[in-house]
Amino acid sequence: MSAERRDAVLDGWSELHGGIDPRGSIWIRNWILASNACARPLVRLGVGPNTITVCGAVVTALAFAVTFAGRGWFLVAALIVLLAALLDGVDGAVAAQTGSATQWGRVLDTLADRCSDLFLAGIVVMAGAPTWLGVCLAVLTLLLEGTRSTAQAAGMAGPGTVTVWERPSRVILAVIATIGAAVSWWAGASAGSLTSIIAGIGVVLAMIGLIQLLVAVGRRTYGRPV
Repeated sequence: MSAERRDAVLDGWSELHGGIDPRGSIWIRNWILASNACARPLVRLGVGPNTITVCGAVVTALAFAVTFAGRGWFLVAALIVLLAALLDGVDGAVAAQTGSATQWGRVLDTLADRCSDLFLAGIVVMAGAPTWLGVCLAVLTLLLEGTRSTAQAAGMAGPGTVTVWERPSRVILAVIATIGAAVSWWAGASAGSLTSIIAGIGVVLAMIGLIQLLVAVGRRTYGRPV
């Protein structure tokens, strides 16, 4: 992809997300560019964004289901999580490239994302993290996204800010946890301690991300009449 085309894709994402520049986060930037590249052949095949949205949530659920097969399957689960993450970005890219974005599509995308977030937290627990850490991950993630959605409904443009706990961070955490569980299985060791540390790092990032968003939302909405 040429530099001009790359900048156009990133600028287009910025316009749809309240003017936030994705270049400030290497994960967000690369995720957007990869999603845009994968969207082009799907556009040519006539696949709609809503179909991709549903498939992304179903694939994440499949990754969660695979973890019940045992730690020997966790590497497969990690690969499925990565595929689901790619689909999560592709639906928006397809909508942007075809001009087919709708209000229903946004609602469906939000619902699918929250289901996927819960499945990702469940995957971390299945990898060996204590259930209470998984619950903390899920609750903090839902609080962050709920705050964002409420602020947007109140008139805030875009996501408010790009926090340290966005979808790429959640996916990376789940992938690291599943790979760690698989490696521990091959080595004949327990994955509990390692996965607990990974989940603990995720909880800290989620707390920081929630604080970042609350500060950004407060600056944009505090004192403004409804």
